[in-house]
Amino acid sequence: MRIEYLYRYPVKGLTAEALEETEVEAGGAIPWDRAFALAQGDSGFDPANPTWLPKWNFLCQMKHARAAMLFSVFDPGSKILRIRAPDGSAIEANPMTPAGRERIGGFLADYMGAEARGQPTFHHIPGHVFSDQKTKVISLNNLASLRDFESKVGARRHRRRFRANVWFSGAPAWAEREWIGRELQIGGAVVRVLKGTTRCPATEVNPETGERDAKPLEELRSLYGHVELGVHAEVVDGGRFAIGDSMELMEIETRPFS
Repeated sequence: MRIEYLYRYPVKGLTAEALEETEVEAGGAIPWDRAFALAQGDSGFDPANPTWLPKWNFLCQMKHARAAMLFSVFDPGSKILRIRAPDGSAIEANPMTPAGRERIGGFLADYMGAEARGQPTFHHIPGHVFSDQKTKVISLNNLASLRDFESKVGARRHRRRFRANVWFSGAPAWAEREWIGRELQIGGAVVRVLKGTTRCPATEVNPETGERDAKPLEELRSLYGHVELGVHAEVVDGGRFAIGDSMELMEIETRPFS
């Protein structure tokens, strides 16, 4: 098996950033993945006690299809986040500072318009990941599974609908569903597959148009009897991996779950 695409999503719900390589720590996520998020004013999210909350408490494509049309890019070196709206309006600020987060939050709240609830607030809490999962994970998607899905639907389902970190080739379609509890060597890292990725209405959104133009949940359920595409895995041994690196299913896991 081989890594074909590698992504992070610095702002929850916004642009995928393509990577050539990354390095992960045991128990961690891909650096800067879901590091920032706009919390709805009624979410109850407390930055002093940053506990996990379901995705609908934040700007996310499950609830806000127009978020797909925002172009964002984060530079870890300069710590500058740039966001551009379809009308050409844009913001450039440092989300590591209170003033920068306030400016970014105001820009995103204005873009959301009536979809903004209360007074949304833009957040970054060092060490906290605004993931859809309660634990820090990386997501792995099998290109063969996507291709099988597309062939049965008879239409393209762009991989960016599924917002995975790693897309890989070389495994049979849906083989990853049999990997729960197993470990994978991914480049220089080792991960353990925890569970399948249950899909949500965010997959309805076309990442190129921002329109809800498909029903992948209904299609998956009808075709396969489930609504999963991809798996989530925890990092058990940190290391570097890159596009082109091999992935190998290891011997049966004997270490206990964390």
